[in-house]
Amino acid sequence: MNKVILGLSFIALLCSGVVNAQSENQIKVDLQKKMGTSAKIRAVTASPISEVYEVLVGNEVFYTDANSKYLIQGEMIEIATGKNITEQRQADLNRIKWSDLPQANAIKSVRGNGSRQMAVFSDPNCGYCKRLEKSMQQLDNVTIYTYLIPILSADSLQKSKQIWCAADPQKMYNDWMISGVAPSGKGDCSTPLDKNLALAKTYGITGTPTLFFLDGSRIPGAAQISDIEKKLGSPK
Repeated sequence: MNKVILGLSFIALLCSGVVNAQSENQIKVDLQKKMGTSAKIRAVTASPISEVYEVLVGNEVFYTDANSKYLIQGEMIEIATGKNITEQRQADLNRIKWSDLPQANAIKSVRGNGSRQMAVFSDPNCGYCKRLEKSMQQLDNVTIYTYLIPILSADSLQKSKQIWCAADPQKMYNDWMISGVAPSGKGDCSTPLDKNLALAKTYGITGTPTLFFLDGSRIPGAAQISDIEKKLGSPK
């Protein structure tokens, strides 16, 4: 008899899961219609609060009700622990797999023993990228993979080609980003720029610079050097 009850309970749980999944999918469909095609909803899932659902739009986390009538922007904090659930979820949802980064398509810079690793998606005409590059000169014992993504202008594309096709891409990149020496050359070699742009789209990168670390986490924007050091950890 107990086995029968347990079996029925298990079936009930399965059915409940199906209903929830259908409900979440319906909320996603309804919300997408209301928000329009400009907002790409990646997922809708249940949140820790009953009848409140988490909505992932691009790289950001929002919340909505079961009738998709309201869209809530803000952070969900667990009072007992002080844990920022929204921040943690956003970090987890936007995490990448480091091994999936095609390192051959990046400009590689090794400093010291190169034991710490990070990746930067950069546009050569991005002012914040230039500021980041200058501050990152303080880093040691690090390997930096720079993925050029010309997203700001046609001139960004030309400069990216010139940098990639240079005899020493890393030097030309630094000369421009740090010292202001304009890239030279025709830039007529084969480049990975289209692949980098496609990868940026896959990862939801809409601005530069965007940084990634070994654990797959990201920092958008020109991060403080102290925050970068914290993510990189102590050199080995």
